Amino acid sequence: MLIVENVCKSFTTAQGVLPVLRGVDLELPQGQSLALMGESGSGKSTLLHLVAGLERPDSGRILVDGVPLDGRREADLARWRREGIGLVFQQYNLISSLTVASNLAFQARLAGRHDPKWVDYLAERLGLSKLLQRYPEQLSGGQQQRVAIGRALAAKPALVLADEPTGSLDEASSEAVIALLLQLVAEAGSSLLMVTHSALLASRLSRSLHLHLGLVTAQDA
Repeated sequence: MLIVENVCKSFTTAQGVLPVLRGVDLELPQGQSLALMGESGSGKSTLLHLVAGLERPDSGRILVDGVPLDGRREADLARWRREGIGLVFQQYNLISSLTVASNLAFQARLAGRHDPKWVDYLAERLGLSKLLQRYPEQLSGGQQQRVAIGRALAAKPALVLADEPTGSLDEASSEAVIALLLQLVAEAGSSLLMVTHSALLASRLSRSLHLHLGLVTAQDA
């Protein structure tokens, strides 16, 4: 479903050029999950941003269903983010002026794939059914994270990208959220690429990949 081939990415800083990714390869088959692990600065989030089309690689290729992302126009990349992927951020990025119900349906409506029954089911599974008319500021951090997960899955995207999705939760809550995320990803027929510092959470996924200084140093089956 997703293939990353020899991807390199550098950024220009006041101190000069900073290499972040130095030839990364990975494959993520349809319906499977992959954890990206590594210390801060290893390139995990940068790789996620490249797959999302938020950044472009300096070299190498990223293919989705055999179609390369590189070379696509910005409008095509925006469509990819809108229709092809669901994004779950550590800081939630909910729309403060929208209710829980509207936040859940937001991306699915943009993608033209809003299914009220599926969104209601997500709300029920995520424990949000009684909170649909609240606003993000009226929710706990854990509740906001569940809304973010529901929003990402509402359009049943081919790929879900999650950047430290439980980083602000305690260990017990994190395990519960990841278990639920994996169940719902499977029901949506999606693949999952997740950045995490936690070896325990990574062990819940199909495979894990370790990055160190922009290079893949280990892959776990």
